[in-house]
Amino acid sequence: MGLKHGKYVYVKRSDGWYVKIRVLNIRFGKKQEEGIDVNNPTRYIVTGFKTKVPPITAIVISEDALPQPVRSLVNEV
Repeated sequence: MGLKHGKYVYVKRSDGWYVKIRVLNIRFGKKQEEGIDVNNPTRYIVTGFKTKVPPITAIVISEDALPQPVRSLVNEV
């Protein structure tokens, strides 16, 4: 099962869980264009899915790479 060409990423939380997030208008793992603001919290949609083991092909980012409003949503899941 794929992750839709870099549109979904998994965020590693401090407690060891991974949360799946949909990223709008950004393709992680691809050549990114300049001028894209990754700190815009409206680009991230927390899906509510969490797991202990993410898929092998998933892009995993740390919680620190997200804007503060998105971090609080990730911790609520």
